[in-house]
Amino acid sequence: MVSYAMNRIGDYGIIGDCHSLALVGRDGSIDWVCFPRFDSPSVFGRALGTDAGHFKLAPAQAFHTVRRTYLPSTNVLATTFVTAEGDLEITDCMPVAPFDAERPTAVSNHSSVLRRVRCMGGRVTAEVDLCPRFEYGIVQPRVTSSSSLAVAVVGGPDAMWVRASRPLTTDGTHIMASWPLTVGDEAWIEAEWTPATGQSPHGGAGDQRLDMARRLEDTVAFWEAWLARCSYVGDHERSVHRSALVLKALTYAPTGAVVAAGTTSLPEWLGGQRNWDYRFTWIRDATLTLASLALLGYLGEAAAFKGWLERTGAGRPEDLQIMYRVTGERLLPEIELLHLEGHRASAPVRIGNGAAGQVQLDSLGQLLDAGYLFGRAGGELTVDNASFLRRVADLTVLAWQRPDQGIWEIRDEPRHFVHSKLNCWMALDRAVRLAEDGKLDGDVDVWRRERDAVASWLRSEGSPNGWYIQAAGHPLADAAVLLVPASGFLPPAHPSVLATIDVVQRDLSDGVHVHRYRSPDGLPGEEGAFLLCSFWLLDALIHAGRLDEAEVLLDRLLSLSNDVGLYAEMVDPATGEHLGNIPQAFTHMAVVTSCSAMSAARRGQLPPADTAFSFIEAALDRRMPAFES
Repeated sequence: MVSYAMNRIGDYGIIGDCHSLALVGRDGSIDWVCFPRFDSPSVFGRALGTDAGHFKLAPAQAFHTVRRTYLPSTNVLATTFVTAEGDLEITDCMPVAPFDAERPTAVSNHSSVLRRVRCMGGRVTAEVDLCPRFEYGIVQPRVTSSSSLAVAVVGGPDAMWVRASRPLTTDGTHIMASWPLTVGDEAWIEAEWTPATGQSPHGGAGDQRLDMARRLEDTVAFWEAWLARCSYVGDHERSVHRSALVLKALTYAPTGAVVAAGTTSLPEWLGGQRNWDYRFTWIRDATLTLASLALLGYLGEAAAFKGWLERTGAGRPEDLQIMYRVTGERLLPEIELLHLEGHRASAPVRIGNGAAGQVQLDSLGQLLDAGYLFGRAGGELTVDNASFLRRVADLTVLAWQRPDQGIWEIRDEPRHFVHSKLNCWMALDRAVRLAEDGKLDGDVDVWRRERDAVASWLRSEGSPNGWYIQAAGHPLADAAVLLVPASGFLPPAHPSVLATIDVVQRDLSDGVHVHRYRSPDGLPGEEGAFLLCSFWLLDALIHAGRLDEAEVLLDRLLSLSNDVGLYAEMVDPATGEHLGNIPQAFTHMAVVTSCSAMSAARRGQLPPADTAFSFIEAALDRRMPAFES
């Protein structure tokens, strides 16, 4: 039997089908996948608990080298193990074509992971150890063989159908195989989920090897065709393309929602308690999601995400949550799974997210900014869109003076966060602009008056020492205030902005790594440096005209991805080890927007640094012809 050593967060590659995704370790073990949706219970959950299920395919012999890459222009992962006796290549995917990932109504009742193993030289024995554990490892299912090439797995509401092109065996809990291969030999295996009431999706008739080969070919073709539509023109194209593919993999095709990450409870610090479920969609991500997709030329995906925003925001703005499930459900009760020890003993493991009930005022600004940018780029706001945005603006008038939990979702007493007030200013500013463009009706005089009142608060309470602080009464550095110029509130070269950059670099930076803050937040323990904050610093430097400094930072940030170009949420500054949930959508969105900004800056295409402008609006202006098409 193959041996195990826990994969680290940075050891994982991903495969996905635009409904869910799987983590594939450097040791050939699939340690995380939820069927049929990102937020469904896991079937393989070894990333969070040793007995929570896995699907390992690797050489029986010891291997001294592992090389990994994605097939060009795809989310199909190829891993090569080099042993003393020969080389073994494993190609992994989650088949996409059968679910028509571009069709909104294609809710899947059949999701799978498909693996091909080939001997590329010499003689190697490939070993399989497949151990499904439904409902986050709670259910040990019944495993029965229907033939030497097919095994049925049933437990509670779930079923899994495992088929292979070479013989399988089972001991009633594990599915196993040992396949001696010589150069040119190959074998196939697929584990497909269905509801327990369903039937085997393939029946068993015909040549299973040819069927699986076709499904792999279809999946490769899908990803190649999708990336061929990317219209990004600029530097660091390889990194941007990988981030584009990651963002598509994090998109739930039936609704257009983009999840914050594909995992839950991967720790922000090893052994710590800061372990959260990110398999949901945050309203605050609206502007950056729409902008990054539009910058890449994916207007269909941007429109689908806008549609998700419209549906989840239907009703009263007062009832808005900061996050929702990918299908729009509001209930996200936070539960601790005490039977799981957590990734590398980092407990608790949580599902759901209690922050859904917090007050976070930045969502108001993100909604109105997204609506403004959509209209600015030629999109039509419907009557219902305009009515909703008007009510969001009116709500901002009433709410902006309240304290909240802020962008970092602190589990402490609410504060008057500068970032939250900045977004309230942005909400009212965008409402005024929409009204001036004839796209929004409302009490513009009130919006303008309150916008100016928020601006006065930001100048006095927000920057009492000449630089922007975390919150009123908390004169501490916070990376979120790097977004002051990005919103268009102040020019990038304004003395207060430059002073804020200097304070963030002094108080929050460990070289390339930038921490969110270093203040109490109601939780024990440490956390890593937040990668998105490093990109915020990068953007502030770019737009302030400090390009040489910014270029060095960008090169170092791009080097922080793992061997297949993925970013987690955080990094341990001392070791470079990835921390937090992976892959992190925010980080990959930032790769897109920051690379675009650097390319534009080097070509002299940015607005002057002494003028106030929205970074995202400026980026979309550069892409306006493509957006209008």
